[in-house]
Amino acid sequence: MMSRWCTLVPVFFFTLLLVGAEGAQGKAFQEAHQEAGPAHEVNSALTAADYRRAEGFLTWNASSRVFRADVSPNWIDDSTFWYRTRVPGGFAFYQVNASSGERVRAFDHERLSAALSAAVGGNYEALQLPFNSFEWIERGRVLRVQVAGSHWSCTPAEGRCQELDGPDTGPSGVTSPDGRYTAFRRDDNLWVHDLESGESFAVTTDGAERHGYAADSQGWRRTNQAILLWSPDSRRIATYRLDEREVEEMHLLRTAEPRPELESWPYALVGDSIVPMLERVVVDVEARSVVALDTPPDHQRTSSCCGLARGQQWADVEWSADGEQLAFVSVSRDYRTVTLRVAAPSTGAVRTVLEESHPQFFETNIASGGIPNWRVLHDRGEVIWFSQRDGWGHLFRYDLESGELLNRITGGDWNVLDILEVDEAAGTILFTGIGREAGVDPYHRNLYRVSLDGSGMQRLTSGEMDHDLSLSPGADYFVARTSTVEVPPVTSVRRARDGAEIAVIEEADISELESLGWRAPEPFTARARDGVTPIHGLLIRPSHFDPEKRYPIVNAIYPGPQTGSVGTRSFSVSRRGQAHALAELGFIVVLVDALGAPMGSKRTHTAYYGDMADNGLPDQIAAMRELAARYDWIDLDRVGIYGHSGGGFATAAALLRHPDFFHVGVASAGNHDNRGYTFYWGEKYHGPYEVDEDGTDSFENQALHLMADRLEGKLLLSYGTMDSNVHPNMTLLLIDALIDANKDFDLIVMPNRGHGYANEAYSVRRTWDYFVEHLLGADTPHEYRIGG
Repeated sequence: MMSRWCTLVPVFFFTLLLVGAEGAQGKAFQEAHQEAGPAHEVNSALTAADYRRAEGFLTWNASSRVFRADVSPNWIDDSTFWYRTRVPGGFAFYQVNASSGERVRAFDHERLSAALSAAVGGNYEALQLPFNSFEWIERGRVLRVQVAGSHWSCTPAEGRCQELDGPDTGPSGVTSPDGRYTAFRRDDNLWVHDLESGESFAVTTDGAERHGYAADSQGWRRTNQAILLWSPDSRRIATYRLDEREVEEMHLLRTAEPRPELESWPYALVGDSIVPMLERVVVDVEARSVVALDTPPDHQRTSSCCGLARGQQWADVEWSADGEQLAFVSVSRDYRTVTLRVAAPSTGAVRTVLEESHPQFFETNIASGGIPNWRVLHDRGEVIWFSQRDGWGHLFRYDLESGELLNRITGGDWNVLDILEVDEAAGTILFTGIGREAGVDPYHRNLYRVSLDGSGMQRLTSGEMDHDLSLSPGADYFVARTSTVEVPPVTSVRRARDGAEIAVIEEADISELESLGWRAPEPFTARARDGVTPIHGLLIRPSHFDPEKRYPIVNAIYPGPQTGSVGTRSFSVSRRGQAHALAELGFIVVLVDALGAPMGSKRTHTAYYGDMADNGLPDQIAAMRELAARYDWIDLDRVGIYGHSGGGFATAAALLRHPDFFHVGVASAGNHDNRGYTFYWGEKYHGPYEVDEDGTDSFENQALHLMADRLEGKLLLSYGTMDSNVHPNMTLLLIDALIDANKDFDLIVMPNRGHGYANEAYSVRRTWDYFVEHLLGADTPHEYRIGG
């Protein structure tokens, strides 16, 4: 698509740029990395060669130079899995026998590429096959793939592929455990497709607009996915009818010719009296009947952040093995109270098992996107429950009938992360945890086994490493991708019984990336604003770092409370905000998990509850000052900060709340006043919306447009005009206030972009330009095109 440009018009000295679509694809730039690094003296000029060097460290370029690092097991059965990994020349598929550790090519790549080329009419190379996934059929003799929009069955040993006419696979949706049915949404009702008969039929008929079944309509997120959970016997479906009929709307205008197009949808905001509510039902597929559960409508949320589904499964809902009991968790609007209930799906009768509250917010998993850590053990008549009641995330055992506490399962100043497997017969739990081992990075994941009575705690992983784990379906084996932020991964197969290594199947090779001068991030520990609490971060230097020079320092921020800035503690070629690429232009880039970020204690996670605009910025400042005291090559007279979404909010807050420390900021798609964001985000992490007798509401202290007159530094704002997650209105309120305060600032508007434009080439390049111009004091290569 051609880019469309408008004339730059000065309005109170801010610059408005309208940009069209530009891809974020890049190339490797070996030649640029063979050239001398830039001097980066103040008032120097950076060249296209300097930008090409930085471009080589963008995620899509750097990852192409790392081999055998990524292993994501696809389990065929309890002892066999396949995976795809990057190798020189492309990607290879391997199959592993977990019991023996034997690893072989999953199929003959050369024969398959030749067979597919002949059948499809393409020209496919052995290590550049046109699919990422496949399925074995006919007991592993034939594989099924999707290529060029069609399904194909291939017999690699015979070098033959044929297009599948086969039975109609029906609409996309959620497949039943026995593989017979697919449930999907159509016209606000829930439908089921029978793969045996080829018939599709409605299992609900009274769905209506904004009062439909299984709807994934959450204001900030809308998809066609059906939110539901099949019973293990494939007879029933647990789902809901979502009532959003009176919820107020949000509006966006899509740029089009000759007129813009209006898009409107329900989106509840902080303090709204009417919010979406879900009415729980159970659908009997064969009888085509619906049973309403005898429980009040629930708020549209889960007990762990964020969204209603984990993959294709409705979270916070759990069937018994025989499909005769349905357990679910309800969460109050203020997120402070969580209630476990059990229903009889045949009658709709519901009883309450237990309830727990927290003065700020209650969570059943400390990780964003984590599966709620509660399990109902129907055969034992017990419940495994997760709570932070003592300040850390731990497991407790309750009686299912009485709801009484039986015993604590885990405890201490550390966190349970994810329950992976519960063996009811043996009375044990496999789970991951962080922070338990002394002298080990508190964010490193380890695997443990413990008995339900709290005895016999056993660590099944070893070493001072992070362990990215995949457990086999029968929980007999696990695959561990072991690494740190500095040490590339080694992937091994291990026995779940005792953690013993069976075989190493991959060792990452980063030599080609290192040949460009790539440096791993440097972990550090500093002290938070209180001078006591340890906080952790990463520091990234340019490849041509010279300790005799002084460098501007730039903070790549995501403030919490959903996640922190650092992200994974496993090995990664890139970090938030394309930090390596920015550093290569002559900056020290830091990422700090400040107070307010999850994965630590409840005290640290709720540190600025009631003041979201805090954003952990006093801790970021404390860490950067501490680093500058350690390293005289850090120049605190030139401090930048940048971020997207919550990071955009934090960046603008940094320039407005701490103008004496932060000098330059790039804030994209920020939720600059959470009164204009989804109600459950603000009401969870900031607190309930309240108005005092003077008419002041409890959210005014975080509204950045009310602080616009404090701007002193250089601020670049941006937003996407079709951002249905973080609505542009929040940025526009800030823009209007800055104009009213007669403040200079810069602005980029991204037409028809949603929320995820941060890695678009244009957005990345303009971020580079802004810091180069205003922190380095250097000229930039004119309109450098990333990927050009």
